[in-house]
Amino acid sequence: MKLRIAFAGFRHGHIFDLLAGVKASGLSIVAACEEDATTRESLKGRDDLTVTHDHYEKMLSEVECDIVAVGDVYAKRGAMVIHALKNKKHVISDKPICCTLDELDQIETLAAKHNLAITSQFDLRNSGAIRKARELIQAGEIGEIHTVCFSAQHPLSLGKRPGWYFQPGCHGGTINDIAVHAMDIIPWITGRKIAQVQNARAWNARTPQYPHFQDAGQLMLTLDNQGGVLGDVSYLAPEACGFTLPQYWRFIFHGNNGMIECGYNSRQIMVVTNTDNEPRFVQADESIRWAYLPDFLAQVTGEKHEISLSTQRVLHASRWALTAQQVADGKK
Repeated sequence: MKLRIAFAGFRHGHIFDLLAGVKASGLSIVAACEEDATTRESLKGRDDLTVTHDHYEKMLSEVECDIVAVGDVYAKRGAMVIHALKNKKHVISDKPICCTLDELDQIETLAAKHNLAITSQFDLRNSGAIRKARELIQAGEIGEIHTVCFSAQHPLSLGKRPGWYFQPGCHGGTINDIAVHAMDIIPWITGRKIAQVQNARAWNARTPQYPHFQDAGQLMLTLDNQGGVLGDVSYLAPEACGFTLPQYWRFIFHGNNGMIECGYNSRQIMVVTNTDNEPRFVQADESIRWAYLPDFLAQVTGEKHEISLSTQRVLHASRWALTAQQVADGKK
C-alpha cells in the first residue's frame, strides 16, 4: 500500500516544493488543511492541490494517514508537529520545525516513544557544489577542518514575503529560520559535531516599520575539535539579484592542508592545498531535488538504506539553531 500523507498549512512557498516532491515520490495525498481563510481562498483553482479541511485537528481525527507535512506559520509548527506525533504520525516539516526548546523537547520525546521519523526540508543537500565539496573534504583533500565561514545573505523581498513574517510572535527569529540549515550542513560536510554556541546576535537593521523583526543575524560556533564557525544569516542581499549572488550560501573551509570554497549556486569548487601554486577549480556534481526525502521514507518504511539525514540529525540541527537564537535574544 502507498504511504498516505496529509498536508497541514500552506503559509510559505517552500511547502509547494515538498508537494511536488511528494507527487514525484508516488505517495498518496489523502488530505490538505489550511486554517487561514485568506490563504485558503488563494489556493482555489490550483491544479496540484485540493484543500479538504479548514481545521487541523479535525483533519487528523477524520483522515487515515501515515505522514503529516507541516507548512504553517513558523510559530504554529511546534504544536502541529507535537499533535501529529501524539497521533502516531511521521512528520515532514518545512524548516524550522518549531520555535522553542520546550517544543523541541516534546517532539524528541514523542518521536522516540512512538518510533516515528521526522525530517525537515534541508535543501542545501540538493546542491551539486555542496555535495562535491563534502566529497573532497571527506576524502581528506584539505585535512582536518579548523575553520568554517559562511554567508547566507537573503533578500528581504518586502511585499512579496508572507505578511506574517513581520507580525509579532509569528516568525521566531532569523537565526532559527536560516541558520538551522548551517547546523545541518556543516557537520554533514566536515564530519565534525557542533559543540558550543560561543555567541550570536540578531537585530533590526533596515525595517524600522517592523522593529521586532530581526532582519540581520550573525553567529559564532565551536566544533568538537575546537574548530570555529563564523556565519552571517542576514536579510541584506541586494533585492534585484535575489538568491542568485555567490554570497547566497557560500562556504569557506580551512583545514590543515588547504582550503575549499563553494556556494549553493556554484558550478565549480575552488580548491587550494598547501602544495598548489594557484587555485584549482573542480566541477560541481549535478544538483538534485528533494535530497531529504529518500532518507525520510527509508526511516518510515524500515528500508535497508544508508541514511544520511536521520531524525536524530534533524533534531540536533534544530536544537543548535534554537540554542543560538536564545543566545541572540539574550535568554541564555
